[in-house]
Amino acid sequence: MANRSQVPAARSHGASTAPLLQGSWLTRGAEGRFSAYLPRDGEVVRWTEEPGGHWSGPVSLGGDGLTPFLAVGQGADRYVHLVGLRPTAGGEGHVELVHCVQFQTGRPAAPWRPIGHSNGKGPWTGNPAVAVDAQGRAYAFVRNGGGGLSVRAQKDAGGWHPWWDLHGWGTDPSPVAVCNGEGRVELLTATDKGLLRYVQEESGGRPVRKDVLPADVTFGTLAAVTGPSGHATLFYVDHAGQVRAWSAGRDLEPTAIGEAVGTGRLAAATCLVDGVETTVLARQSADGRLAVASYPSEREPEALAWSEHGQPQASLDTVLTRGADGRLVAMALTGGGAPVATRQKETAGLHLEGWRSIG
Repeated sequence: MANRSQVPAARSHGASTAPLLQGSWLTRGAEGRFSAYLPRDGEVVRWTEEPGGHWSGPVSLGGDGLTPFLAVGQGADRYVHLVGLRPTAGGEGHVELVHCVQFQTGRPAAPWRPIGHSNGKGPWTGNPAVAVDAQGRAYAFVRNGGGGLSVRAQKDAGGWHPWWDLHGWGTDPSPVAVCNGEGRVELLTATDKGLLRYVQEESGGRPVRKDVLPADVTFGTLAAVTGPSGHATLFYVDHAGQVRAWSAGRDLEPTAIGEAVGTGRLAAATCLVDGVETTVLARQSADGRLAVASYPSEREPEALAWSEHGQPQASLDTVLTRGADGRLVAMALTGGGAPVATRQKETAGLHLEGWRSIG
């Protein structure tokens, strides 16, 4: 039997025609309206929240033969960076990363541009993650053929730096990337030995690998948020089925905060609940519903209290974010048709409305 840390819970490229999404594929523009992005039929399509609250779309953003994968990152300037995988010539399964930017809500996106692959030419090695630093530079990370991480970063004057090999070994195929309170990019992942962190220590610089922190991590369960202190907190499920939180910036060792429910990857975000900054975790429950747990941000609990919402679904890839009013917004890809969305009710506590299709 394989070690659980070596069994990805997330789908990999080529394993399914169902979309695989990384990062915040539900984004909020400068004017407060949301956009949702989804790979479909070799391109990316976008839905846009209109001023009246209804949604328009889907509208094609092109892509010219993309695989069913999309990574999304958004900067403080609210520009949305999309990173996909496109098949290339030279061998079955060979792929390259491609990138485009959505500058304004509802407007056409910039053309897709290839940014290559850390291995030059070769098959899929992992699912990219993208984060954007305070200066608006995108950092596209991907596991390389050696099992470590590589990154390509945008330059100040346009264009991209060459691929930087960040080293490492045996890493999770689906790492997570965030921007911390200092506006620096962090990449968080795991190996079969423990947790691994890469940090951009200077503006525009190459992220630096930190020592592996021993831990038992189930691959494909990682999620991260930047809390009110400006430090990133990583959440994952360990081999005993416990949700753990780890924040190197806060000197928080991997801490069990409650039993995990259901299956698949975690989703995480912060929002306001009764005026209190709150961290929310979500996962698909055993019966296919959305399971949600919350606690005051950076005050890790001894036991998470989960509640379930909505109707059961065969699959439920969920993203969490916050609206301009601070309330939680959740969107899920249910395996068919348009995504569905729900919002935090205008009542005391964390209560969600029913799922609504945005199509």
